[in-house]
Amino acid sequence: MKTCLKFAALVIAFGTARAEVLTEQERETLLKRLEALQSSAEERVDARFRAAIAAYSSAAGSPAAAADLYLKCVEKVNFTDQKRKNQDFRDWKRKESEKISSPGFGLALQIQLRWLILTLQAASENADRAQLAATAQGIVNSMIDNKSTLAGHKSILSQAVTSSVFASAYEINHIEVKNWTLSPGEIGAVYGEIILPPLRAGRQAQALRTAWSQRIQQEMALRENEPDDDATNGRRIGLSSANRSPAYERFAAETLPQLQWEMEVDLYKHGDQRAAAARMLAHIEKNITHKGATKWGEELVELLTPAAKRIAESAG
Repeated sequence: MKTCLKFAALVIAFGTARAEVLTEQERETLLKRLEALQSSAEERVDARFRAAIAAYSSAAGSPAAAADLYLKCVEKVNFTDQKRKNQDFRDWKRKESEKISSPGFGLALQIQLRWLILTLQAASENADRAQLAATAQGIVNSMIDNKSTLAGHKSILSQAVTSSVFASAYEINHIEVKNWTLSPGEIGAVYGEIILPPLRAGRQAQALRTAWSQRIQQEMALRENEPDDDATNGRRIGLSSANRSPAYERFAAETLPQLQWEMEVDLYKHGDQRAAAARMLAHIEKNITHKGATKWGEELVELLTPAAKRIAESAG
């Protein structure tokens, strides 16, 4: 009996060893099957993307349409897919009715959808970054133009669009785009990663300055009436006639000079050395008490010192 078992084991081992070696025909067959599977998977992904973009584009046409798609996506993701009852969705909708009907809610969703569409376009291998930057600028401008209406919905605009219920409903959460912010509400990142780079690449100094100036103005506009957690009603009464918050005053005193400095450095490096250098020196003089003034001075010295001289001094 033991001999039979050993013989059977040897046969199995030999058969397994032989099975590890594929013939050329078997390789060809497997490769063809793999190619078919990959093609099928890509077709399903493409179909899902096409369906998503079609739905997003239609809903991005108006705040009301965006809110309608939002409700459909919530129902699918949080209720239908979770096998929850229809009554559960109706109960949720009733509880959320005040938020859903609030001014700016649909508009915030519309902007989120526009940014999600733009993100999907940016994910394409043939994406035109300059064209995308122009569209991104338009979306940012619309947020600033409607900042009062959108004030209560910052969480929507600051959310990564790939984490939104729109993305979840169409299973496109895993989109990754290099050098691209996923939140339209992150103004600094939108300019830093999307709007300014094409202007730098083309050494368009005047356009770069215009874009920087617009960014600074928009950052100021967003903070002009920004609530301050530490502010009391009494402190607010004592503010300037413009009724600017302590948060805005801190921004104007600390962040604004830093942004202005970064703008001039950027311009110096991309085609406007003479004028930018003069403005940088004047900026340091004007803001000599700013905590960044010493660092600015060091940076300006480095910019004005030729590389060859820096290397010689470090070697000596």
